Amino acid sequence: MKREAQLNFQIDHQTKILQRIMKASHLLPWLTLLILATKSAYSQPTNGSTCLDRCGSVNIPYPFGTGPGCYHDESFLVTCNATTNSSPKLFFPTSNVSILDISISKGELRVEGPIARNCYDRFGNQTSNNSEITRTMTTNSNFPLSATRNKLAVVGCDSLAIIGGSEGRNYSAGCISMCNQINDVVNGSCSGVGCCQMSIPEDVIDFVVSLGSLNDHKEVFEFNPCDYSFVVEDEAYEFSSADLKDLQKRETVPLILDWSVGKSSCEEAQQNDKVGAVYACRDSNSFCLNSTNGPGYRCNCSDGYQGNPYLINGCQDINDCDHSTNPCVGICTNLPGSFSCSCPKGFKGDGTKNGTGCSPVDSGNQSVLTISIALGVSIGLLLLLLAGSWTYWVLKKRKLMKLKEKFFQENGGILLQQQLVHQRSSSDTAKIFTAEQLKKATNNYDQSRVLGQGGYGTVYKGLLLDNKVVAIKKSKIGSQSQIEQFINEVIVLSQINHRNVVKLLGCCLETEVPLLVYEFITNGTLADHIHEKDKYSLLSWEMRLKIATETAGAIAYLHSSASMPIIHRDIKTANILLDENYTTKVADFGASRLVPLDQTQLTTLVQGTLGYLDPEYFQTSQLTEKSDVYSFGIVLAELLTGEMAVSFDRKESVRNLAMYFISSMKEGQLLQILDERVVNEGNIEQLKAVAHVAKSCLRVNGEERPTMKEVASELEGVMRSKVGTHPWGQDDQNPSLGVEETEYLLRPSSTSTTEGFDSMNIQMLKPSDDGR
Repeated sequence: MKREAQLNFQIDHQTKILQRIMKASHLLPWLTLLILATKSAYSQPTNGSTCLDRCGSVNIPYPFGTGPGCYHDESFLVTCNATTNSSPKLFFPTSNVSILDISISKGELRVEGPIARNCYDRFGNQTSNNSEITRTMTTNSNFPLSATRNKLAVVGCDSLAIIGGSEGRNYSAGCISMCNQINDVVNGSCSGVGCCQMSIPEDVIDFVVSLGSLNDHKEVFEFNPCDYSFVVEDEAYEFSSADLKDLQKRETVPLILDWSVGKSSCEEAQQNDKVGAVYACRDSNSFCLNSTNGPGYRCNCSDGYQGNPYLINGCQDINDCDHSTNPCVGICTNLPGSFSCSCPKGFKGDGTKNGTGCSPVDSGNQSVLTISIALGVSIGLLLLLLAGSWTYWVLKKRKLMKLKEKFFQENGGILLQQQLVHQRSSSDTAKIFTAEQLKKATNNYDQSRVLGQGGYGTVYKGLLLDNKVVAIKKSKIGSQSQIEQFINEVIVLSQINHRNVVKLLGCCLETEVPLLVYEFITNGTLADHIHEKDKYSLLSWEMRLKIATETAGAIAYLHSSASMPIIHRDIKTANILLDENYTTKVADFGASRLVPLDQTQLTTLVQGTLGYLDPEYFQTSQLTEKSDVYSFGIVLAELLTGEMAVSFDRKESVRNLAMYFISSMKEGQLLQILDERVVNEGNIEQLKAVAHVAKSCLRVNGEERPTMKEVASELEGVMRSKVGTHPWGQDDQNPSLGVEETEYLLRPSSTSTTEGFDSMNIQMLKPSDDGR
């Protein structure tokens, strides 16, 4: 009762310390372990049938034993529990502590230790704790925790633990672990960010852990809902960020106990042996060592012997001549506990590696001389071969490094760094992948991993080492313009943080062609869902309207809310991806441009996709935000009609969807050209409202088109069944966009000489798919 009262006082004292530090009330005192072993009458080892030498996978060496006559004293009495369905486990008889391993030479026990945990919900309410762990206590315990082999670990981003004890050493110590986001956590590091570690003092028999949280995990619940604390073998645990969640699945960890015999020193035990007490070192070829962690002593076999020093004749001679550390160069002769070296006939010396070795007695003996020369030549050739191999490896590695530096420069690495500094962007969120990582992720760019191909390169499906699926974009070889596109895409994406824009995860510059790594979007493109009717399920009007609204919001963000306005320049259904929840992801920013804050338009080479290209931009080369508005109008027309942007199945005057759509509205035939699948859903007012939005986006004069922010707002109103109310969303009597005017602007001009114009003249002969 006195021992229990003392331990209860220690728990209360630690709880008060925590309350003063944290001003919190959700603390869980937890007594995790008190190792038993009370010393009583000594016994001698016997060979009785009741003495088990193994329990499951654990050997049971003397002085430990499972029955009378099998153990040295009651401190070493263990029990093999073979009644469970799983493999038998070894325990101390009055404890549920499972023994994993017993080491005679080191004087150590590896046992299972529990994990203390407190868990919370997202509102800071405690949902579970370790209150079911009860005290396991006996008196006169004498197997302390190893001070050199164990650590106290605290895992969590809002966690504090105090450890203390009263048996053996009376002590208290604490450790706190904090972090704000999972990206701050470093795997393998327990320096206080996500994980904290501290040493255990010597002569610790029992311990109590008081575990608590500063803010009840409300700020870090999504990736760390629980506090964890445990004493663990130092080499058996390496912290990982996954532990912030996964430790909920783990019940125990291994920890080390130092065991020794009795409470006496070696000298006292040997003296007591003369007056009737049992001295544990029974073998004549053994010696005694005083315990370095608490009282008592241990026995070890003498040099040259191995085995169990606690048994008579337990230490057996080691055949040193068969040992890997055999120091002889000549003839080795094994002796009890030792060995001797000698030289063969015709040689002289002590026969050892560190002595005089063995040398020929007669230097004129031709055979001995020949052997020596041959040996020297062989060693010389071996050294030469090793030196050559090492030189080749160094040169090859240096060549590879220079090649990677060359590719880095050729792929615009320096330009990319300069641009990012100029834009004051941060690349902390984008990872720089090595060529080897991406090669493994794509199975050496296997053809089966190809997701798509186009004019700018190939997109592969990749699987990273952490099992994360990504899309890897590999540019084509040999075009400086494509390298500039690559750099431009990295710079543009570094400005964007929006849920409906595909996320750039990183890039690789050390290969012959640059590589970009994106999040993997699983459900194809909007073009696939509209036009590949046999492969994809029908998109309802409600889903189409949701996709249009999300796309408009993303483009409006690029124009109005990014740190520097961005013109996408290639809005089309093939660049609108859908995930498994049909959430929109706008992709492919290779052609995009950042707009300086003091400008509203840019003069550039005409670039885009046939059918989606703004006719005003095509004629003037003046790129504005309204160019994206026009392209988005084509996307709306596709969603409404189910038709392609350019179709050779229609007559020549209306092959372009913009002319087809506007002329049909002008002639009052809107319902005749709409996709019958969405017309049948009966949302006629919404369809008309969205058609008027599309028409306003397709006006020839860019200044008369609405902004993307206005388009997004109008579509959001339509989704809430508040059909178009803005003046630009109503049908007018004199539409500014006529078939003849559109046809004129789409007709190639003899004065245009830009690269983009020439490419589109070629594409006018057939449907275009640049694959991006």
